[in-house]
Amino acid sequence: MELIDTHCHLTFEELAGGVEAVVARSKAAGVTEWITVGTDTQQNRKAIELAKKFENMYASVGIHPHDAKDATAETMVELKELAQNEKVVAIGETGLDFHYNYSPHQDQKRVFAQQLKIAAELDLPVIVHCREAFDETMEILEQFGSGVKRVVFHCFSGSAQQAKIVLDKGFHISFTGVVTFKNAGKTRDAAKIVPLDRLMLETDCPYMSPEPMRKQKINEPALMLHTARFLAELKGVDLADFAKAVTATSKVFFGLP
Repeated sequence: MELIDTHCHLTFEELAGGVEAVVARSKAAGVTEWITVGTDTQQNRKAIELAKKFENMYASVGIHPHDAKDATAETMVELKELAQNEKVVAIGETGLDFHYNYSPHQDQKRVFAQQLKIAAELDLPVIVHCREAFDETMEILEQFGSGVKRVVFHCFSGSAQQAKIVLDKGFHISFTGVVTFKNAGKTRDAAKIVPLDRLMLETDCPYMSPEPMRKQKINEPALMLHTARFLAELKGVDLADFAKAVTATSKVFFGLP
């Protein structure tokens, strides 16, 4: 069985010091490919450099909505340059976060739109962060029409109704260990309606370890197996078949070999 962690932060300090061991544990658990995701200029550079060290590791580059207030025209020029590295397979994570509001809404919207423009120009998929800003996120995506061909809502925690809207637009949905949490009934209802050719898995590590490993404070790719097992059972699919399907979906979405 081979799974792809489509969204991890292996350059964050909780994991960066022991990546070799993290990767080894991941492979042993059947999670054999990784997309390490950038969130600002420094993390974008680190993500690319780390991805170069591992055959089956790729990078995504973006400006997180938390950091949108600091993004200048020069930031976007560099982002576009970094995005053309052969190890980069997506733009993101980018989007809107109206929960923490670390950046003003207008800055978040501006920087999100700028990154969608880069993705359209380079024909790269987009990893979208959306928290308490669903309507606004959809509105900005709508403005780009078919310009951005591949979009995934990462760490999905919305309702089944919102999942249907996302799916109707032709977008993908990615689930983290949150779907295993006891209080995540809404997320499980959403997961039930997402077909396997539009569903992907991620850890979003070092955050949100899945059940039954929630006591492990630092999440890592190896633990994604628990999320896969949980979702396969939820959807009434054999784990091996489920893994094969979502891995194929991920490879097509990100253009992986």
